[in-house]
Amino acid sequence: MLCYSGPLSSTQLPNSVSAGSRLRVAYQGVRGAYSEAAAEKAYPNCEAVPCDQFDAAFEAVEKWIVDRAVLPIENSLGGSIHRNYDLLLRHSLHIVGEVKLAVRHCLLANHGVRVEDLQRVLSHPQALAQCENTLTKLGLSREATDDTALAAKYVAFNKLKDTGAVASSSAAKIYGLNILAEDVQDDCDNVTRFLMLAREPIIPGVEKPFKTSIVFSLEEGPGVLFKALAVFALRQINLTKIESRPLRNQPLRASDDSNNGSKYFDYLFYVDFEASMAEERAQNALRHLKEFATFLRVLGSYPVDTTML
Repeated sequence: MLCYSGPLSSTQLPNSVSAGSRLRVAYQGVRGAYSEAAAEKAYPNCEAVPCDQFDAAFEAVEKWIVDRAVLPIENSLGGSIHRNYDLLLRHSLHIVGEVKLAVRHCLLANHGVRVEDLQRVLSHPQALAQCENTLTKLGLSREATDDTALAAKYVAFNKLKDTGAVASSSAAKIYGLNILAEDVQDDCDNVTRFLMLAREPIIPGVEKPFKTSIVFSLEEGPGVLFKALAVFALRQINLTKIESRPLRNQPLRASDDSNNGSKYFDYLFYVDFEASMAEERAQNALRHLKEFATFLRVLGSYPVDTTML
């Protein structure tokens, strides 16, 4: 079994991995991160492998260092994780599942430190934003870190007496911190959706609810996006998400209307819809979309996560 003293970076990925029966699953962050909990929910009894950046997790799967990656794609309060949308297009991995994790933030500090002793708190920017009202009432200044668990690790290792961290109860246990307050998030409905990524796609089925994720681009013109979305509505296929991202390395394009003189960006559209690619209606919808899409790629067709943790 591999031992990891810290999160893997893209330049530190080993050339091979020792044999073993446990599934190796990459996640971004350090031990105690919410992403680690998501990986363990998605693949119970897996060997969770920390990576310092999202890019390193993608590369670890592609280079056969790990078997899977579990990475966040959207949060019910903070919205989409745009970096991972861009990486989905850049890499050739397939979405093979999803997992939803209820995020419960705790205020952590070293033992012997009271709430009134704290002057500042460290955490990921989204976590700090999700606890804004609570932290404001406590009169604490906020400083951002790359990861919630990394904030907890920093507070513990430096034995800080005036600084706390917003992180998980798991991080408190791992780094020997005291939980001063639980559920410090402003909204109890704080859920992050993670994607399960693999080198090969799964065979879609129809025996249970499936979701399909695609990305496509369109020519500029009146009603073109309406036409693209209509291919799903015409077949009673429900869309659960649509996200647009600028098409990278593409210059601004001039409008076809010579009298207008305006310029515009080219965009990619990421869409999730409730249907399996094993269903004829889904196949027909994408066949229809291909008639006017300038680019189309199926990112994955996978079972819907109907549980909550």
